[in-house]
Amino acid sequence: MVVSAHPEASRIGLEILQKGGNAYDAAVATGFALAVAYPVAGNIGGGGFLVYRKQDGEIGTLDYREKAPKAATKNMYLDAQGNVVADASTLGHLAVGVPGAVAGLVAMHQKLGSLPWAQVVQPAIDLAQKGVVLTEREARMLNGAKEGFIKANKFNTHVVRETPWEKGDILPLQELARTLERIRDKGRNGFYEGETADLLVKEMRRGGGIITHQDLKEYQSVWRPALTGTYRGYKVISMPPPSSGGIALLQLLQMVEPYDLQKWGWQHANTVHVMVEAQRRVYADRATYLGDPDFFKVPVANLLNPAYLKNRMATLNMEQATPSTQVQQGRLLARESDQTTHYSIVDQWGNAASVTTTLNGGYGSKVVVEGAGFILNNEMDDFSVKPGVPNMFGLIGGEANAIAPGKRMLSSMTPTILEKDGKLFMVVGTPGGSTIITSVFQTILNVIDHDMGMQKAVSAPRFHHQWLPDRIEPESDALSASVRAELQKRGHLLQNRSSYGAVEGILKLKNGTWEGGADPRGDDTAMGY
Repeated sequence: MVVSAHPEASRIGLEILQKGGNAYDAAVATGFALAVAYPVAGNIGGGGFLVYRKQDGEIGTLDYREKAPKAATKNMYLDAQGNVVADASTLGHLAVGVPGAVAGLVAMHQKLGSLPWAQVVQPAIDLAQKGVVLTEREARMLNGAKEGFIKANKFNTHVVRETPWEKGDILPLQELARTLERIRDKGRNGFYEGETADLLVKEMRRGGGIITHQDLKEYQSVWRPALTGTYRGYKVISMPPPSSGGIALLQLLQMVEPYDLQKWGWQHANTVHVMVEAQRRVYADRATYLGDPDFFKVPVANLLNPAYLKNRMATLNMEQATPSTQVQQGRLLARESDQTTHYSIVDQWGNAASVTTTLNGGYGSKVVVEGAGFILNNEMDDFSVKPGVPNMFGLIGGEANAIAPGKRMLSSMTPTILEKDGKLFMVVGTPGGSTIITSVFQTILNVIDHDMGMQKAVSAPRFHHQWLPDRIEPESDALSASVRAELQKRGHLLQNRSSYGAVEGILKLKNGTWEGGADPRGDDTAMGY
């Protein structure tokens, strides 16, 4: 089973499984395919995280998050008066962090893959050579980004044309195909050294960026132990820092476990109230305590201590919302935008891969590497550009996430795997910036507490609360009128938001088969055999 954000990527991943590849071969193939077919978030110019569980029960994670270049400085986006320079950390060459995607996919294959490297890269090359047929949604997104692409690039890129893109148009990707061929033939060195590296560094120099050959050559992905916890007898396996996702998810699950959510029911006022009160407290913690563990001591054990979490919920009043001003204050750290992507894969042997990758904003920095055909991230905006000043998404930064050379920026990505009775049960994850954590949280509760299947759990309308701003943000079809009225009576503020996230999940059914859930909010597709 493969569930991803694009039908072509899901097809390619499935074909690798059908040819005898394992979940990690398929994860590499799907990752490269998304770089071709889903340029708004799929990438070789960004980074991501893998959570894996092998058939024998071995678990672990791979961190291939981008890094700040060596020439980065804490105040690099401030002018002489100490004010933030508009767009400097979001649009154009200076916004780019050192990409980790290719290093991550290479490391994933070397440790966990089984098929030859060339075999798992080739399908993406074939797709790029043929060109991608745009869906209606993709055509609309490219048209919406046109102005940014023109502003960020000093040449005519393949993603811009005079007439608007339309459904059925073919996006030409010959340069990207040649870049992927170099990666196929030379592996890691096909990207971080040689022609591709030369083109990337040349692009940096042309636009005032600071990534050097040394930055590229020295970039390394990192294998990290998985974070684990339990919820109602299920084992939960997720991503450690520099993602905030795993810690926040495990905190949320522990905080709501004492309450009988199943008895109250899905999106009952009491259920929502308890979930929101937990979210409020967890996002306050996230704001204060989380950053790159290689630079900042993250108090993981303390944050997940049952006594600490019980104490955090001791102030919960079932009749009254807790104002966020009364919850321990921190300073909100940055987060990536909705234009992240996730894919979940399980193979015939029961190996599982949960992978979330991102460019940060939609199409990242909008910078296309001339001659190489790929788009670069704007991940530097995920750092605290200046303490107390909001980033592109209105969130404020703290010292734990300040810019430093070689440092990884904080993330909300939450690739997750669940076990039941020692056996693989669920693989899940989503894009959606700070809503990633609450989307994964709700999907898990939908399955375990509310007895939904995977597709129903993924499709169900969602709501979000992140401490500040102090409001519940439901999708328009989430929460009934009576529930909304009851929540308002208890002191909650509500403000509708457009649909968000794109949860991709796989669930083990009682009859031993897999159910894939692909989020109907996008072009997402589940395929299995």
